Amino acid sequence: MFFFDPLYLLIFVVTLVISLAAQMYIKSAYGKWSKVANSHNLTGLQVGQELLRGTDLGATYQISKGTGVQFQGVAGNLTDHYDPRTHTVGLSQGVATQPSVASMAIVAHELGHAQQYAAKSPLIAARSFLLPAVRVSPMISYGLLMIGFILNMTGAIYLGILFFGITVLFSVLTLPVEFDASRRGLKLLADAGLMTSTEDQRGARTVLRAAAATYVAATITAILQLLYYLALANRRR
Repeated sequence: MFFFDPLYLLIFVVTLVISLAAQMYIKSAYGKWSKVANSHNLTGLQVGQELLRGTDLGATYQISKGTGVQFQGVAGNLTDHYDPRTHTVGLSQGVATQPSVASMAIVAHELGHAQQYAAKSPLIAARSFLLPAVRVSPMISYGLLMIGFILNMTGAIYLGILFFGITVLFSVLTLPVEFDASRRGLKLLADAGLMTSTEDQRGARTVLRAAAATYVAATITAILQLLYYLALANRRR
């Protein structure tokens, strides 16, 4: 039924354009700066190891967690992430093995997340609290929305919207978390003396801005979907 709704088609086109633009931005930024060597000619893995040695992050994490941050390879491209359960930074092969500005920025960003957990950041705690609910809320939400619209059950529609709101809240909370991780990552690079050239600084900031754009696009998409569901629910009243 959604596909014959002009409002749905408009939102679909808008969110598709935003998402494609964000993906093109990150691919362009990574494609450019993955070919530019950082000033110390260190691979992503070496940058990570230097950040743990050359800043207070390594010592802080040892004290607060009882174990150091570990690095491990992960499959795929731009699949780098930090796992707080094992205190592990997963690095894609391109990031781990290339001595590029892009690799340096991405590793620093993931260690920025590690620092957030070590510092017990309220934002990261709030997002972690919502994570279990977010894993199931979309499926529950779509099920309730379909039942509500098909059977004309207003209560089910609003309950579905409420569950979808959890996903939206998670997306909104993700933005300051990601921005803060990038800020922390850039500071770690500066503190370790690794971001010394103008090209290092410009490239690292460009890559991290492009990565942040993907989260902004996802948040806009989620908010527009929520507003659309609310508009549909109001039509039923």
